[in-house]
Amino acid sequence: MLSVTGVSKIFPGVRALSDVDFTARAGQVHALVGENGAGKSTLIKVLTGVHPPDAGEVRHDGRPVRFTTPLQAQQAGISTIYQEVNLVPLMSVARNLFLGREPRGRLGLIDFRRMRREADEALRALGIRVDVRRPLRELGVGAQQMVALARAVAVDARVVVMDEPTSSLEPREVHTLFEVIRLLRDRGVAVVYVSHRMDELYEICDAVTVLRDGRVVHTGPLAGLDRLRLVSLMLGRDIGEVRGEGLTKFTGSHHAAAEPVLNAEGLTVRHQLHEVSLSIRPGEVVGLGGLLGSGRSETARAVAGALPTDAGRVSVGGVPVRGGSPPAAIRAGISLLPEDRKAEGIVPGLSVRENIALAALPALSRFGLVDDARIDRIVDTFVRRLRIKTAGPHQKVGELSGGNQQKVLLARWLAVHPKVLLLDEPTRGIDVGAKAEVQALIDELAEDGLAVLLISSDTEELIEGSDRVVVLKDGRVVDELTGDAVTEDALLRAVAAVPAGGRDD
Repeated sequence: MLSVTGVSKIFPGVRALSDVDFTARAGQVHALVGENGAGKSTLIKVLTGVHPPDAGEVRHDGRPVRFTTPLQAQQAGISTIYQEVNLVPLMSVARNLFLGREPRGRLGLIDFRRMRREADEALRALGIRVDVRRPLRELGVGAQQMVALARAVAVDARVVVMDEPTSSLEPREVHTLFEVIRLLRDRGVAVVYVSHRMDELYEICDAVTVLRDGRVVHTGPLAGLDRLRLVSLMLGRDIGEVRGEGLTKFTGSHHAAAEPVLNAEGLTVRHQLHEVSLSIRPGEVVGLGGLLGSGRSETARAVAGALPTDAGRVSVGGVPVRGGSPPAAIRAGISLLPEDRKAEGIVPGLSVRENIALAALPALSRFGLVDDARIDRIVDTFVRRLRIKTAGPHQKVGELSGGNQQKVLLARWLAVHPKVLLLDEPTRGIDVGAKAEVQALIDELAEDGLAVLLISSDTEELIEGSDRVVVLKDGRVVDELTGDAVTEDALLRAVAAVPAGGRDD
């Protein structure tokens, strides 16, 4: 249905793709994997008309094509679901579903009644029940992702490209997504599936292509390809080395101080948080567990002053944080790495240098004049320390891979020398190599005496990376796991509110 032959793509200072061959076949789910910066996103953008190839050929349904816009690709039957939902937040759910193909009446006017009815039917078919008249922005990220999926299915596409589609979904929604993918496959649709989650790849994909440094290093059936072999292909390292390093880069050897540096007491936000309390000591990593919607992100945002509270107090080193705002929290030594790095983190139009220096500018300026030499030293230090892959400090951060964008955000907050670092899904949507680097950095920061709050939907990461895990459910603290009690079974029981030795009926 869709293929590229000998495709190359060069950006200033970076060869993103080099002589790439790739084929998406009808009735097949084809995994596209590789580290961040391997060229996956660039290949997707070449396939869908965002970037023209500098060399090579794109073929659709057996015929050479040259899409110059994403609209041309969509009109040819190629639909894309991006990791960051690319819909219009101020428009209603129904308008988003039918954007560009609104049903019209005899006079050419939009038939809103029919549009709302058909939008409701399309969402209900995926198990989604929302008021389609509501603005999209009022839905959670997971629900927005399902709306994007419904739109892709509704346009009757022959090729569907999915870029990390489950990164914001709950297990129930992931199950629904996989059912839809199987339905598409049975209809003869070609599905290109990008994900860093191994379990998903082996559950839903038929074939796999591995990219590394812009080149194809493997392509073929996924069945029979050992997971360790797949990871070693992605990283370019020996299987024995991958096997010896384990599943995460966490060492679990933190040495926390006796007294907490952060105390949050009775944090309450109407309909979101109910008297949430937690503390973190210097050198300690405290995990925040729970399902999506349990209040994890809301807790971090409340501590960081980004979510106004109705009650409760936050103190750092025994000194209350007054003002309840992000600037007040930053001055007190609290930094938050948000879950949605695109919407709330990076400024894509600014350079790597400018993004790293943003939060530290007040400390790097005097009488309104910025010390450029100090900025250059700080940026150079963090680019080297975090191994940020960039053509240079003046490259736009929007041109970097997801993993490197995440590192730029980490560098920004480390540059202000925080006492408490709140990490909301720090490894979401980044490859196994970048993930291991971020995990190792979290360990290193804790060893240096930083107090870390870790929010992660990856159970393995949460368990192996945390000294304690505070479990939330429906905006309340339901359990706290410490020491040997920090296990997957104990965490799942706390989340499900199942007593030890009991059954989840």
